[in-house]
Amino acid sequence: MGLRDIELKEEYRSDRDDIVAEFFFPCLSHCIEYDRCVDFLSIQTLATISMAFDNFSGGKAKLRMITGHRFRTGDLNLFTKLFSEKFTKSFEGKFIRNTKIQKLQDIVNNGQIELKIAITNSEQVSNSFSERIGIFRDDDDEAVAFTGTSRESFSIQSRDFESVDVFTSWNDKSRVERKMKDFQDLWDNKTKYVDVYDFMFAEENNLLKYSSEWILQD
Repeated sequence: MGLRDIELKEEYRSDRDDIVAEFFFPCLSHCIEYDRCVDFLSIQTLATISMAFDNFSGGKAKLRMITGHRFRTGDLNLFTKLFSEKFTKSFEGKFIRNTKIQKLQDIVNNGQIELKIAITNSEQVSNSFSERIGIFRDDDDEAVAFTGTSRESFSIQSRDFESVDVFTSWNDKSRVERKMKDFQDLWDNKTKYVDVYDFMFAEENNLLKYSSEWILQD
């Protein structure tokens, strides 16, 4: 089954839809590639994506994520271990959290998750990176793009009130292709007003900001 098999709406909104259950999870389970820009990223969010991304277990799926440069201290420590070639210890342990993080480690080591950091570089753009686009692709080369939500808020207790506009390659090809190009230009560091770095380069060169006080709910 592919993305065209999902009954997708043109818009999802928190007051009338369960955006996670009705949009994100079905698309994740029907795709093999997911490109995403978010303003913040947590370990819990990344772990939830991997659990919902059925094709990861078959070694087929690919996730490319671009995020802003602010992290919670605990998340940053774990991301650094996940993406560092120098860290070789196992996360396995008696807690469910350890199991989820170990699964993430295996997927990262298999080259299926890549993470980049976007940092604004112009006085014309205030504050931090907050691009809000995502693209799913499947085995049939079909794609679903969306805009509007700032981040995946998977926790039932802490989801944002938000809306998502959805575009498909079979109904709105030109717009989907434009979103794909926008993401690829970001990934290749060809976008004006922002610099995009590999996560470990940004971490090793002290380009990241982190705090234990930021309330970034999952």
